[in-house]
Amino acid sequence: MSKAMKVAIVDDERDMRQSVSQWLSLSGFDTETYASAEEALKALGPDYPGIVVSDIKMPGMDGMQLLKRLKSVDSTLPVIMITGHGDVPMAVEAMRVGAFDFLEKPFNPDRMTELAKKATQARRLQLDNRALRKELSDGSALMSKLIGTSPVMERLKEDILDLGQADGHVLIEGETGTGKTLVAHALHAVGSRAAKKFVLLSCAAYDDERLALRLFGPAGEGDPLPALEEARGGTLVLEDIESLSQGLQARLLTAINEQGTPSETRIVAICNLQDEGKTCQDVMRQDLYYRLAALKIVVPPLRQRGEDILTLFTRLSDQYADEYGCDAPELSAQEAAQLLQAPWPGNVRQLNNVAERAVLQNRRGSGSIASLLMTGEGEQTEQAMTTEGKPLKEFVEAFERMLIDNTMRRHKGSIVAVMDELCLPRRTLNEKMAKYALQRSDYL
Repeated sequence: MSKAMKVAIVDDERDMRQSVSQWLSLSGFDTETYASAEEALKALGPDYPGIVVSDIKMPGMDGMQLLKRLKSVDSTLPVIMITGHGDVPMAVEAMRVGAFDFLEKPFNPDRMTELAKKATQARRLQLDNRALRKELSDGSALMSKLIGTSPVMERLKEDILDLGQADGHVLIEGETGTGKTLVAHALHAVGSRAAKKFVLLSCAAYDDERLALRLFGPAGEGDPLPALEEARGGTLVLEDIESLSQGLQARLLTAINEQGTPSETRIVAICNLQDEGKTCQDVMRQDLYYRLAALKIVVPPLRQRGEDILTLFTRLSDQYADEYGCDAPELSAQEAAQLLQAPWPGNVRQLNNVAERAVLQNRRGSGSIASLLMTGEGEQTEQAMTTEGKPLKEFVEAFERMLIDNTMRRHKGSIVAVMDELCLPRRTLNEKMAKYALQRSDYL
C-alpha cells in the first residue's frame, strides 16, 4: 500500500480487539480500537481516512445499528462486519444495509487482510474522488493540471462535471496538445465510475490485426484481457479514434449495439484529426459517429485562453526552476505580450516546452522569449505572432495580474513585502487582488 490507511476496530471483547489490531498492524495498516459503537461514533466522521471493522453482537448499540448510523454519516464508508458462527442471516442483512463484506468467526487472518486491502483501496478512490469534486466546486484547478480561469476553461470544467455524471458515450475533440486525454481522465474521476476500471487504448499504436485483438479479443494465454472486457463497468478511452479502419469501426458499432446502454462500459473517444478542413465526422461512419458523439466536449486551444497563458507559463517555469535548481525567468511586459499574442499551434504541450527552455536560458543568462516562439529555423519572430488583434487593456490587465501573482508567490503572501516591491498602497493592492481573484491564503 502506498500509504497506510486507518482501520477502526470496534469490538466489546478486549482480546478480540487487540488480536485483530495486532494482525492488521503487521499487515501495514494504521489501526485504532474502540470498545463500543457509541465510542466509535464520536470519532468517525464523514471523511474518515480509512475503513471500519466491527463485531455485530455487542451490548448497547450493536453492530447493525452502528452500520446504519455510519452509513447515514458517510454512505461510502466501507464497513466489514464480524459475525458469530451461524449468524449468516444477520450477515446477509448487513450486506443489504450496505456492509462492504463480512467475516464469520473463527476467521482466517489472511482473509481479513485481503478484505481490508480491498476496502481501503475502494476508500482511497472514494476520498480522492470526493477531494476532486470539492476542488472543482471551489473553482480551483482540475486535478492540479487543468489550470485557468478564462471563460472557456470555466465552461470546460462545467462540461466535465455535467458529463461526468451522465452515462452516455462521449467524444472529445480539440487541437493537438490541448489536454484531451487529461479531460478523459477527469470525466472518469468525477463520475460514478471513479472506483471502476479506466482503460486507455491508442488506436494509432497498432496495425489493424493487433488492434482488433487488443480491442475485441480473443486474448491468448498470458495476454491482457481485450480492452472492452477489461473496462467492463468502467471507462474505455479510445485515443485517435479517427485511425480506426472502416472494418474495425463496424465491429465497434456492433459491440456498442450489443451492449445496449453505456451502463456496462462507457466509451470516451478522443479525436486527434489534424487534416486541414476535415473533422472527425468526415472520416468516421456516420452511425458510429453519432453513437459516440451523443455527448461531446471540445477542448479550447491555448490561444483562446487569454491570461491563462501567463498563469500556465509561470506555474510551469516555477516547476522547471525547482527541477533544475535555478531561478525562474521574470517576464517583461513585452515578453508577456509576446506570449499572449503567439498562435500556439502546439497548445499547452508547446507552452510547456517553451517554459522549460526559458528556464534553461535564464540559467545561462542568455536568450529571449521571442527566440523561443519562432516557428522554424530562419523565420522571423514576428511571423510566429498571431494576427488576431487584442485590445491594449487586455494585455495590460494580464501582465498586471501576472506581476502581482508572481510577487505574492515570491514573498509567500506577505502583503507588506508586495506593497513595498510594487510601490502600491494597501487599498490599491487589495482592489487589484479582488479584481483578479487572487487570494492571499493561496500563497501562505
